[in-house]
Amino acid sequence: MAGIINYPISPIVESPVRQGHGRPAASRSIWAIKLLPLGNAISGVMITEMAELTGKRVVVTGATSGIGAAIAAALLSAGASVALASRATPRLDEAVARYRASGLRAVALPVDVRDPRSVEFATQSAMDLLGGVDMVVNNAGLGMRRVNSRFFERAMPFFEVSPEDFSDVITTNLTGYFLVARAFAAIFVAEGAGSFINISMNHETMKRQGFIPYGPSRAGTESLSYIMAEDLRPYGVTCNIVLPGGATATGMIPEDLPVEIRQGLLAPEIMGPPAVFLASGAAKGLTGERIVAKDFDVWLAEFHKRNDPPPT
Repeated sequence: MAGIINYPISPIVESPVRQGHGRPAASRSIWAIKLLPLGNAISGVMITEMAELTGKRVVVTGATSGIGAAIAAALLSAGASVALASRATPRLDEAVARYRASGLRAVALPVDVRDPRSVEFATQSAMDLLGGVDMVVNNAGLGMRRVNSRFFERAMPFFEVSPEDFSDVITTNLTGYFLVARAFAAIFVAEGAGSFINISMNHETMKRQGFIPYGPSRAGTESLSYIMAEDLRPYGVTCNIVLPGGATATGMIPEDLPVEIRQGLLAPEIMGPPAVFLASGAAKGLTGERIVAKDFDVWLAEFHKRNDPPPT
């Protein structure tokens, strides 16, 4: 599936924005985002200007493939230092080596998000490796392919799902988010700053026939996210949800998917712009939002309409 993914090399200088509507004063870039369609698919995102994130320190879980890799690449390209959190595999080492060879500030963070002890150790390791953490992107997860490799062709009723498969997906997709958020929240609350992005999916998929346990795992993710936003609000810590807005071309999708269906998939790179925005000063204080990546340009225009003061 062809498309253009164009992240800038040189940083963009941010311009000051006056405080408005109770939102903390911050700085922002002028964002020019163009979605590039291919048939019915959005094959890529061209970012002509991007927030400059030098000095930002971010942890991205599930960062070696799919959406996590796309988010990590976007953050790195914008100047952030990124800990790629994933199970300890050669793919993790190769990804970090590739980024570092390009002059980007990437470090490896081996972790099993299902294991509380592994998460606690990785949290301290991230603090040591990056010199602190400003944002955590909860993305590590398992899809329906883990339970039903033919889920695009045949819906598996819930009563055919094994307890082991159900538990595996819920533990990774929901408990994993909780464990990672819990570990870093203790640090963010103590510092009075920090932010979370929790990756989710369409509401339609949460209730689609044959999508147990993936649907309930992501419904739980959204509930967790909204409650996190409220629990963390008094401490100056934020939590927002980002989702692609449709089926996305990742490893969760069967490899032998018919061409006509595969051409309709979103590119994972579509998740880069909202992640970079939320890491930037423009999003300071923003919490409890649910951002659909394929509609991010529309959301961003509304955001500025709500928050930017009228011209004088």
